[in-house]
Amino acid sequence: MEFRILGPLEVWDKRAEVPVGGRKPRALLTMLLLHPNEVVTADRLIDALWGMEPPDGAAAALRLNVSRLRNALPGAVLSTRSPGYVLRVGPDELDLARFERLVEDGRRFLEGGLAAQAAQRLREALALWRGPPLSDFADESFALTAIARLQEIRLAAVELRVDADLALGRHSELVAELTAMVGEYPLRERFRATLMTALYRSGRQAEALNVYQDARRLLLEELAIDPGHALQELERAILRQDHSLDLSPVVSAEVRVTRERSILVAVADQTHLEALLAVAEPLVRDPPRAIVLAHIVPDVGKLRSVSEWLDRCRSDLLSRGVVVRTTVFTSLAPGADLARLGAELDVELLLTDANGELQIEGVPNQSLAAVLAEATCDVALLVPRNPEPVGAVIVPFGGADNDWSAVELGAWLARAIDLPLRLASTEAVPDHGRRDASRQLSHASLAVQGVMGVPAEPLLVPPGADGMLDASRDAGLLVVGLSTRWRVEGLGPARLELARHAAPPTIFVRRGQRPGGLAPPAALTRFTWSIRS
Repeated sequence: MEFRILGPLEVWDKRAEVPVGGRKPRALLTMLLLHPNEVVTADRLIDALWGMEPPDGAAAALRLNVSRLRNALPGAVLSTRSPGYVLRVGPDELDLARFERLVEDGRRFLEGGLAAQAAQRLREALALWRGPPLSDFADESFALTAIARLQEIRLAAVELRVDADLALGRHSELVAELTAMVGEYPLRERFRATLMTALYRSGRQAEALNVYQDARRLLLEELAIDPGHALQELERAILRQDHSLDLSPVVSAEVRVTRERSILVAVADQTHLEALLAVAEPLVRDPPRAIVLAHIVPDVGKLRSVSEWLDRCRSDLLSRGVVVRTTVFTSLAPGADLARLGAELDVELLLTDANGELQIEGVPNQSLAAVLAEATCDVALLVPRNPEPVGAVIVPFGGADNDWSAVELGAWLARAIDLPLRLASTEAVPDHGRRDASRQLSHASLAVQGVMGVPAEPLLVPPGADGMLDASRDAGLLVVGLSTRWRVEGLGPARLELARHAAPPTIFVRRGQRPGGLAPPAALTRFTWSIRS
């Protein structure tokens, strides 16, 4: 059997297309294919199929649609597994899995200097796309995040293929394609940089410099920010006709990506800047990244004073060896504009301080809700306390999507700050027939060690917020995954207790649309979370 989501949803059995049925069974299949071989809870499927206001009897309606889908699919690929359902998909049965494998092959060839083989693999990967991903669900809220994520990994593969072609001396052929890509994605600096290099190698130095000036003008007009460090360095290299720009064996793709990575630190309350930088600064040192420091002001009259304050912050960070850019602007929709800024700058983490409502009522205010709903990158909400983390980094872990992203961020923080990492979950409750979560913690710990080389200690605590509060009393940081149903329940009772009463600084994490924002660069095109893979 073959499942296809890199275009309209299709199911093929041998050489015949399988009719899946009505819109609800197709939507159900789509949700399961986005999480192949994983248990997807019934609550999550109900939220996806009927939104925030499910009808009475939604659970029965879900079971009916599961039955219809089972009848449509050949074989016993769909099974019930508490607390939901799992779709069994073989390694070659999902076009996305084949795409990921080919892209990973291409990346390895490129990093090893085998540009021809890399270009071939990446072309094979891109040939699997039949149009916009999941185009028959483009108007469904449950698919919007997945569609954006799929489009992002396709762009990452295109960038790698362009790198391979550039290494093969195809710069003249690439100019037209890259010009079109810059027109389609004008704020994506990676395409600008490659176009500048292709023009320079084609003997068109003046045009290459014009591309930089166009980028600078557009960034200042749209975002009030200068081009990134990598693009500025490239302009200087072109001006001095640096021999490093001449055609040579391909530079490691890992190095190229790492230089361009950045974190957006959005300061809501200026008094929280020190606490925000205590988290952000270690992350941008290893591997090297830039900080984009942003502040939104309520009226034009404060632009000058805030701009001067940001300049002082920038000078201080530069003196500590941190690459930093700053931006300040007014906005009627600050959350949406921060999300847009993060997407246009292609940042991988948006770190901001949590609003008072989040700690008091467990509900994000309008601005934070917009950031959580619309940001394409990972989002971390900091409840600041002591500015200098000491003690272990503790991550409560239950295996949900945002829990994995919290583990990933927690592991990088532990490594960057040189603190122990502890993964916490519930101890056994024999009276209720509940075993402890040590097996689940062991699985997560092995994944962290395998991907990041960071040891993770298991920590079993009594159920409920009180157990986690006691366990984190002497911790340096608490990193908590948001509920996947944050729109409906906000923080929820247990997380709200942590937001109100936890002793260490507490970070609430929401997974981004692109996997592994803080993962090693080689994981950037993986659809599932790198640490989970």
